[in-house]
Amino acid sequence: MQFKNRVAVLAIVSASLALSCRPASESPPAAAEADLQDLVNSAVEGHETDFGVALHVDAPALGLSWEGAAGVADPATGEPMTAAMPVLVASNTKTFISASTLRLWEMGRLDLDDPIENDVPVEYVDLLRGDGYDPGAITIRHLLTHTSGLFDFAATDIYTEEILADPRHRWTRTEQLESAMEWGDPYGAPGEVYRYCDTGYILLGEVLEQVTGQSMPDAVRALVNYDRLGIRSTWFESLDPRPDGVPELAHQFWAGFDVTTIDPSQDLYGGGGLASTVGDLARFFRGVFTGKVFVDRSTVDTMLTTIEVERAGPDYFGSELEVGTYRMGVEVSVVAGHTVYRHGGFFGTSGVFVPDLDLAIGATVNRTESGDELHAMVENTIEAVASHSP
Repeated sequence: MQFKNRVAVLAIVSASLALSCRPASESPPAAAEADLQDLVNSAVEGHETDFGVALHVDAPALGLSWEGAAGVADPATGEPMTAAMPVLVASNTKTFISASTLRLWEMGRLDLDDPIENDVPVEYVDLLRGDGYDPGAITIRHLLTHTSGLFDFAATDIYTEEILADPRHRWTRTEQLESAMEWGDPYGAPGEVYRYCDTGYILLGEVLEQVTGQSMPDAVRALVNYDRLGIRSTWFESLDPRPDGVPELAHQFWAGFDVTTIDPSQDLYGGGGLASTVGDLARFFRGVFTGKVFVDRSTVDTMLTTIEVERAGPDYFGSELEVGTYRMGVEVSVVAGHTVYRHGGFFGTSGVFVPDLDLAIGATVNRTESGDELHAMVENTIEAVASHSP
């Protein structure tokens, strides 16, 4: 962790430690809201570079449904960040894709142990076979759990270089699959290695289209049932129109580039692609784990089943992977003694559900270099809510 990030994280921790200083006369919701705004404010303090954060917290046991923001959505103009501003949520899309796939499984329209050769175009089957893969052995379950052995095109230096060299290039799913075949070798046999992999999730996006006969955006919207969850500000950027009344995307920054100037096709076809707000992310994560997306409770159990593999694959963007934390489009961790279901997005987003607190969180920071601030804000939010819970 860089020194400047340590300072920022310590500021957030200090704000968290101040919880006990709130007057005893404050009601739990009012005290919690004040604490949460302190955490949000602390996340952007003491930095040389201006950026913005937004947070949505939903904890019905406290009577708490709150969102707030701090910092700027556009450093060039000084436009303030707000929680209503949508952002590209990148890999948070994977949880939507996983939930949609599991809905099809509930409906009997696919089997998790189906070989993918049954559900992707012949062109894709030929591409895979041509690079030494067996699409008759790779299953839907393998794609969902990142255990297919497929090489990940997205986490390569060459992909980053090509994006930054030509930010307006319009990528296709086929082109990305071809790149995965060209740029690297399999990580292992199906079911042998856990390696986080966008290649598998772009194939799942294709599976959704093949099985439903709909576009991926239409399939996800229907299967997740946005209307039931109250999701109003979520869409696949450049594949869907921005919903009426929703503000323009907040600016997000990666490697010095404004992400809104890069063609969204670089992360669009299932591994990423959604634009959303922190409120919609929280509503989605709550819906998945409280019976509003799946018909059968056992589907959540399937989604959370620990994967059994021999080993983890190569590091992901310099981070060592841990076998057993990733399930089907969701990671499981423990924060301050609380089991947490979560997923993050590369451009600085996080969706979270904490079952024993009945707590849903959506969070964003609009600069990839500020991931430490994002993680600290989310984890201190969990501790803040826990401190006010009955």
